[in-house]
Amino acid sequence: MKLLTGRTALKEPVKDLPEEVLLLCEVIDNPYLLPFYIETFYRMKIADEEAFRFSLIRVQIDSDLRVNEDIQKHQQRKYVVRTIEKLLYSDLLLEDIHELILESE
Repeated sequence: MKLLTGRTALKEPVKDLPEEVLLLCEVIDNPYLLPFYIETFYRMKIADEEAFRFSLIRVQIDSDLRVNEDIQKHQQRKYVVRTIEKLLYSDLLLEDIHELILESE
């Protein structure tokens, strides 16, 4: 939860977190549920789209940093959040930033 909210300590109870964050937790914990929630994510009214996108990015970064701990788990987590980001935002922010850096070199 801390990773998804971007806080080192959770002040509010879990029940006060937006539905999309709770659902994201569920599919990160069990990536095999993602195919069943694609429409839900696609049609969901996201309370704060920017904050949600940063949640997706934090999971990608964390998965890259921890990939040597459990390769399969972290590859699946990254796949889940990248798929959701692509579905909702039509692009991958980290990939776009990487391309801009390469172009400027």
